[in-house]
Amino acid sequence: MSKKIVELLLKDHINALVERGIRRDGRGLNDYRDIEIMSETATHGDGECWVKLGKTQVITGVKVDVGPPYPDTPDKGVFVVNVELLPLASPTFEPGPPGPESIEIARVVDRTIRSAEAIDLEKLVIKRGELVYILFVDIYVLDYDGNLFDAATLSAVGALSKTTIPVVHLDEEGNINADPNERFKLELKSKPATVTMVKIGKKLVVDPNLEEEQVADGRITFGVKEDGRICAIQKGPGSLSIEQVEEAARIALSKYEFLSAYYR
Repeated sequence: MSKKIVELLLKDHINALVERGIRRDGRGLNDYRDIEIMSETATHGDGECWVKLGKTQVITGVKVDVGPPYPDTPDKGVFVVNVELLPLASPTFEPGPPGPESIEIARVVDRTIRSAEAIDLEKLVIKRGELVYILFVDIYVLDYDGNLFDAATLSAVGALSKTTIPVVHLDEEGNINADPNERFKLELKSKPATVTMVKIGKKLVVDPNLEEEQVADGRITFGVKEDGRICAIQKGPGSLSIEQVEEAARIALSKYEFLSAYYR
């Protein structure tokens, strides 16, 4: 039997199950897989967080540096998100510069955190227009079994919530002085999460695993925050009706309390 026929049979099987409100792994259509989070890992970063979402595994390390601010925001620190899809995570990932998939994940995580105003970037200024703290948020995918968006966001926000920053002073002569033992905690004003759904047949499915992603007819991710608002949206391949987008938004908002419990 050819690979193409197997894929079509699998899609028909998953579609038939979902139409009945069932998934191959036993979950309901709106259920997440088991989530595990560990804040003390092996990155040796200024903040770190390992997340396991089903069989998908992601680790984030936050590294703090200092440097000049962006010219158009002299009164704000700098925040940079990078995602690396390690080849060991999936046979479809290849070594080399970031591809479209890793860039999209990084942008979704970055946009969700920025739009939620989770970080007060003005508090990361050492001297306006000259020196600010720079937060590098490096996300590494260790195992890929679907839904990298939600796993990456949980990992990034979890790492930021544990981040401590070394105190740096700039003297009158422009010299940088820092005491590695003197640190302050990065305070987050908000702890957003993302909720990703795919459309299979006519139904929406939360937290798709790899099989479900492969047979999906559409995808959408919402960034949500604790005040009951949506702070980011990313539409993936495929199509969704207006009614399905509205339904997806309601589902996403209903999932925030469940996901945010893992930040505590």
